Amino acid sequence: MVLVDTAPAAGSNPARFGSHRLDWAHALRAWRRLLADKEDTAQVFEIMQALNGRSTAKGYRRLIATVQGGRMAFERAEFSHRLRDAAWLDSLPAGSVGAAYRDFVRREKLSAEELAEASVQGLPVIEEPHPYAWFGRRIRDVHDVWHVLTGYRRDIVGEACLTGFSYAQTGGLGWAFIALGAAMRLQTGGGPSCARAIWQGYRLGKAATWLLAEDYEQLMAEPLAAARRRLNIRPASLYAAIPESARERLGEGWAQTR
Repeated sequence: MVLVDTAPAAGSNPARFGSHRLDWAHALRAWRRLLADKEDTAQVFEIMQALNGRSTAKGYRRLIATVQGGRMAFERAEFSHRLRDAAWLDSLPAGSVGAAYRDFVRREKLSAEELAEASVQGLPVIEEPHPYAWFGRRIRDVHDVWHVLTGYRRDIVGEACLTGFSYAQTGGLGWAFIALGAAMRLQTGGGPSCARAIWQGYRLGKAATWLLAEDYEQLMAEPLAAARRRLNIRPASLYAAIPESARERLGEGWAQTR
């Protein structure tokens, strides 16, 4: 019997969480807007709202079925608060997952705050006081850590590959929708190598340990190479084989291929 977090939190609307209803029309509209501007991250969350159905609820129940996950769900710490702590990030040892994350977000001029703001625009329910919303924020907040763990960069091909990986890890149809749409779009301008790289991203996600049960504060201090071995995250060889110049060209032509 599950006794943790089964009651809705005060002020929340439990009917809005874990719905079976899929809104394909909404997802398609958001996808078209994302085609027009690949940096419009809010549209990604619009697609998640339309298609992820009960995957968040299922993921949360899977988390609390583990000893460590049950503790984390009970504590319900917000990982984004750690990611916004520059002093904490600077304290992480050289060669660690956290040091690689720190270098990645600063090089790419990213921030946990901006990602959170985009999520609220596209998926307002993510900020509600409910355990499923907390789990949704957890999925959101580890996205850039997954970039570091997998080796996928922020170019359009790398993001598409990471959506395939994320679908395998979360089971959310929104990720599958974006990955499939990107594979079809990139195939037009980049040949079959992009589609194969995205498919490999899915297979790598299936083969890896379930990352949402990880204690990310501990993981961030772990050596990156050792963490990848422990989590069975294998190299993204097909993505790496696509020249960086080709990935940049595909990104520049993304909207023109609609």
